[in-house]
Amino acid sequence: MAKKQFKAESKRLLDLMIHSIYTHKEIFLRELISNSSDAIDKLYYRSLTENTTGISREDFEIRIALDKNNRTLTISDNGIGMTKEELESNLGTIARSGSLDFKKENEQKEDIDIIGQFGVGFYSAFMVSSVVTVISKAYGGEQAYRWESTGTEGYTITEWEKEHCGTQIILKIKEDTEDEKYEEFLQEYRIRGLIKRYSDYIRYPIKMNVEQRRAKEGVENEYETVIEEQILNSMIPIWRRNKSDITGEDYNDFYQEKFYDFTNPLKVIHSNVEGVVSYNSLLYIPAKTPHNYYTKEYEKGLQLYSSGVLIMDKCPDLLPDYFGFVKGLVDSQDLSLNISREMLQHDRQLKAIASRLEKKIKSELLEIMNTEREKYDEFFGNFGLQLKFGIYDKFGANKDSLKDLILFYSSTEKKLASLSEYVSRMKLDQKYIYYATGESVEKIDKLPQTEVLKDKGFEILYLTDDIDEFAIRILHDFDSKEFKSVSGDDLGFEEDEKDMDAVKKETENNKELFDFMKEALSGKVSEVRLSQRLKSHPVCLASGGGISIEMEKILNAMPSDDKIKADKVLEINASHPVLGAIKSAFASDKEKAKQYTELLYNQALLIEGLSIEDPVAFSNAICNLIAAN
Repeated sequence: MAKKQFKAESKRLLDLMIHSIYTHKEIFLRELISNSSDAIDKLYYRSLTENTTGISREDFEIRIALDKNNRTLTISDNGIGMTKEELESNLGTIARSGSLDFKKENEQKEDIDIIGQFGVGFYSAFMVSSVVTVISKAYGGEQAYRWESTGTEGYTITEWEKEHCGTQIILKIKEDTEDEKYEEFLQEYRIRGLIKRYSDYIRYPIKMNVEQRRAKEGVENEYETVIEEQILNSMIPIWRRNKSDITGEDYNDFYQEKFYDFTNPLKVIHSNVEGVVSYNSLLYIPAKTPHNYYTKEYEKGLQLYSSGVLIMDKCPDLLPDYFGFVKGLVDSQDLSLNISREMLQHDRQLKAIASRLEKKIKSELLEIMNTEREKYDEFFGNFGLQLKFGIYDKFGANKDSLKDLILFYSSTEKKLASLSEYVSRMKLDQKYIYYATGESVEKIDKLPQTEVLKDKGFEILYLTDDIDEFAIRILHDFDSKEFKSVSGDDLGFEEDEKDMDAVKKETENNKELFDFMKEALSGKVSEVRLSQRLKSHPVCLASGGGISIEMEKILNAMPSDDKIKADKVLEINASHPVLGAIKSAFASDKEKAKQYTELLYNQALLIEGLSIEDPVAFSNAICNLIAAN
């Protein structure tokens, strides 16, 4: 019995397969079971094309057997089997796939669903086995054969005895080493768990004899261990069942078991799509934010199945980052798979599925917003930050997809509002969507800059998240209505002409004072001017353009040696007594006028939530002012 050598390129590929391609050794079982399912599919299809009687799907099975004493794991099927030539061709040459050839030959025919599209999956067995033995008898053949290999050294093929057609793969599990543990693949609980995880929805029953403890008949409080045959896979996935046959409890139970959540999901999205690309999807929007969701450790992605076989546990390409909170799975037989089934080709089928999923998720979220507002508000409280990041990310490439989904607190409604709701309530003479930024709704509501807008009855959106103003800047406008900050250089509404003339005249009369105050602040502000936005408050800061004051706070809170500086404008309320006091000091005591200016500036900083440079000097100045009076 001469040992045959793998071809040189195949030998190199086998070594790569064993040591590099697969990141998780456990998937060898998935690959071998998938091959068994393929073999059964081939025989069943052949029986249909040849009108063979007496064969039905119910006749087929895949069997798993463990032998701890001999350290063997056996996977058997009663599928089509292989001839000597097929063993030589399919197992002797890596990257040649009988399944792929079979599919190409029959791709125009119906009722054919072959999972394995590349022959290398079989070689994953060598990751856990010192010896791999394949005993196979082809359907309609007279002779069975045994193929055996210890890996890159080569293989042998000999005649063997086997009564029925099918294939038996016997793995001699490696001994444990200090670095690698293989004993787990001889444990019944481990094999059952792997089948449940990776092959639960293979359409044929996967059977194994398992140990069970049960009470002895007629003997109280005594138990015995018995061996019972069990089917380890469910075979019919919930996502392929008719929606009318699935209850809400079924969906929730599956979600909790599959994704290890203790609460029911907020929303279930179940789709069966047929067309150029056909797939089934079962998506869930969680009711709670995962504890690590806003950390680097969180890994987004959907489980990806091909004809019921788990291909990837987390496929990130099926979800945009801003919908990364969605959990679930996609099952399609139209996807092209690469050499290891762990990495998908980024082909048009995958992109088409991802695009449809994105549109479906958005439409479902809008439906919740319009029909179950409290539920949507709950959702937005958990994941709204991610949607806002999505608007800002990639220079606003996704802003049109997300602008209808975001909410902000409304000054008039005293609750969250969408941008479309804001626009629908705008006054006839209102040109802009106004917003204010700050640490909390309570602090924003007290900002002096909001006074004039509230007085006019204009609604203001309160932005409290760090990302909010960045996202708003990216959006620029909504429904042709431009966004305008309450602290911006220009509020964008025209005052009474008489009032405007009065402001201009007062500004001109106090030009020397305002120039003095600007100089006293030593470059801390770009301008000092009378305010058109203050009603009762004496002073405030406005943004001169570009980076706002709130953006300065956020950017400077990040770890960086470079500090950002916003262009600040100090505004004085023309109708407040403080203007008269500083004018009087300017006329009689320039040093006092300078102290007043610094006090007003520091007050404005505190109102904005900014720190002052010298708290001790600020405190002393207040004390001196009190003592002087």
